[in-house]
Order: sequence, then C-alpha cells, then structure tokens
Amino acid sequence: MAATMTYSQLVEDVKQYAERFDHPFIAQIPRFIALAENRIAAEVRGLGYIRYVTGTFTQNESVLAKPARWRETCGLFYTFEGNAVFLKQRGYSYVRSYWPNKTAVGEPEYYCDYDYEHLLIAPTPDAAYPFELAFFERPLPLSDDNQINWTTQYAPQLLLYAALIEAQPFLKRPERIAEFQGLFDRAATAVANEAQRRLENDRVGDQHRR
Repeated sequence: MAATMTYSQLVEDVKQYAERFDHPFIAQIPRFIALAENRIAAEVRGLGYIRYVTGTFTQNESVLAKPARWRETCGLFYTFEGNAVFLKQRGYSYVRSYWPNKTAVGEPEYYCDYDYEHLLIAPTPDAAYPFELAFFERPLPLSDDNQINWTTQYAPQLLLYAALIEAQPFLKRPERIAEFQGLFDRAATAVANEAQRRLENDRVGDQHRR
C-alpha cells in the first residue's frame, strides 16, 4: 500500500512545495484542496472510486434517485426470478422514444441520466424489483474533521499534484502549471491502469468460469 497522507499533512506539503507560509496563502489551501478533489472526481476513474448500492425499484415509478456524491454510473441490474437482469445504458432521447408513456409498465430494459440527481428507467418497473447500482463517486471531502479517504491512502501524489495545479493561479506562477499537470497526469494514468488491469483480470476469470 502507498504511504498514507492525512489532510493536515497535505496542507503542510502544499505550503512546502509552494514555499509560501503567509496567512493569505494558507487561508486558500482548503479551497485548493476542494478544487483538486473536484478535478480528480471529474477526470480520474479508479477502483477506489467505485461504489455499490442496493435498493428496490418503486413499482409504477420510472425515476430513480442517484446516490449521494454520484459522478458516473458504471452499471445497473435488478433481480427477477433469481436471475440478474442488466439494464442497457442509452441516451435520454432513445429511452423516451422507446417508452414514451411512462405510466405504462413492464420489465425494465434501459436506463439513462434524467438529470444530475436522477436516472430514468424504461419500461417503468411493473414490480418492486431489488436492484444493485455501481457508480463512480466523489469521495467524502477532506477537512480537519475528515483526515483521510481512499485518495490520501492509496494515491496521495494524485491529490498533492492536483492541489498544486490549483494553487498556481493564486501564486501567479502559470509557468509551473504544466510541470504539475504532467506529474498529475502520470499519477492519474497509474490509477486508471490499475483499474483496467483488474477489469481485464475479471473478464478473463469470467471466461474461464463459463
């Protein structure tokens, strides 16, 4: 496992890398870190950011609320007569055209983003099927009261470089953005490659089990 970083250590590292210890800069560091977390959530896809939630479709209801801190859906399936039925992701226009009358019900086949906080299911569920949703999440934001999360534990360099990228405009050092961007990209690629290797291994295992 990579060296674990805490939020307090990250604040200190940003000071040291920037070589700035004045109050106006220090006061901005929590903002740099929050922006860095948003950047990582938007740009990086890794195993540590995948979460799974279970629930039950509401009969006669086509709109499903997304989990807290949702960023992107990985997959959605429900259980029917003991079998897993995986829903296919499509665009909103496709789903609406396929099932224009949301009051009509049937066995769900498709889903799409309805808005940032909801999914749209089609056909509208005709029963309260149990489901499992896999999604990429934005980890619980770091703070004095939340010192660690998956990124600080397994990819601390990713968070540090992202925070330093966000700090450069404040420091009026735009020439250093490319330097830290390159380091961030390399760290992000390492996280993504690890996830890809795991997914490939899972696919190979599935083939062998068939």
